Amino acid sequence: MNTRIFKHIATIVALVWTLVAWGQDGTTAYNFLSLPSSSHVYGLGGHNISIIDDDINLTEQNPALLGPEIDHQIGVNYMRYLGGSNFMGVRYGQGVDDHSAFTAGVQYYGYGSMEGYDITGVSTGSFNAADAVISVGYSRDITNRLRGGVMLKYIHSKYEEYTAGALGVDLGVNYFDPDHDFSVSIVGKNLGGQFKKFDMVREKLPTDVQIGVTKGITGTPFRVSITAFNLTKWNSPYYEPSDKNNTQSELVKRDKFGSNLFRHLVLAGEFLPSENMYIGIGYNYRTRTDMSTYQRNMLSGLSVAAGLRVSALGFGIALAQPHSGATTFMLNITTSIGELMR
Repeated sequence: MNTRIFKHIATIVALVWTLVAWGQDGTTAYNFLSLPSSSHVYGLGGHNISIIDDDINLTEQNPALLGPEIDHQIGVNYMRYLGGSNFMGVRYGQGVDDHSAFTAGVQYYGYGSMEGYDITGVSTGSFNAADAVISVGYSRDITNRLRGGVMLKYIHSKYEEYTAGALGVDLGVNYFDPDHDFSVSIVGKNLGGQFKKFDMVREKLPTDVQIGVTKGITGTPFRVSITAFNLTKWNSPYYEPSDKNNTQSELVKRDKFGSNLFRHLVLAGEFLPSENMYIGIGYNYRTRTDMSTYQRNMLSGLSVAAGLRVSALGFGIALAQPHSGATTFMLNITTSIGELMR
């Protein structure tokens, strides 16, 4: 990595970190924004900003993964989440010229039907709750190996008769060395805030700094990724029952250096038998420890993904089981309109 590229990265890192740290000073709402729309990412632990692949859905994690090589590509995603929640969306990408590209997408988060009650406990009937995000993004090559991107998001929430709106921005940069199959990224996510409140309280967006590295293992069909997230706040304690066989026992706070470290990291590995196929597994320690007061099992924190490209169509699937009573499922379908018309 030459001095000029290093200076570019250092400047962008300092700017992103400053902006996100300035905005992250309390509790947040809109935590659905932390869920990926990519089955590939979801199966690798839920956070990954450095995978280089021909997949428009990856750009939602990092706008710097968008490029003119993802031209006229459209991706559709569906997720069956916890309870009666169903999430779905569509994203399109198009090259602008040889060094830049544009993307637009819509994501819908539906939480199913819920029962409403007034302050006296009398039922007021059922209602629906949902969030939606409309986003547009742009990326441009800074050098032949360094790319920057920005994603602007309009966020709309409607719970019964109450509505709220917010604007968010993601800023990302990626360095990719194809000769050594090495990729490193940094992203500042969800800069911005509400312009319309539900009530009297102004909610914050879940702003975050993430750093990710992906490296292919030379001479093998394997690659590994490490993604660090929630980097503006080191202290990240959790609580678990004092008796691990009894979830109703007294809760004990866990706040050691090791647990704080691993609650900021997602580890992932992939097997790539060909350019058109991948099988991956991810481990998210934060997900596992967040489930410590519920009925988690040995699969909590683990997730798996697989993908296959057949001609102009790409298919991706991911599964995870945060605790014994909830299995989540995500499906992606992508296609290049140009190839499909041939």
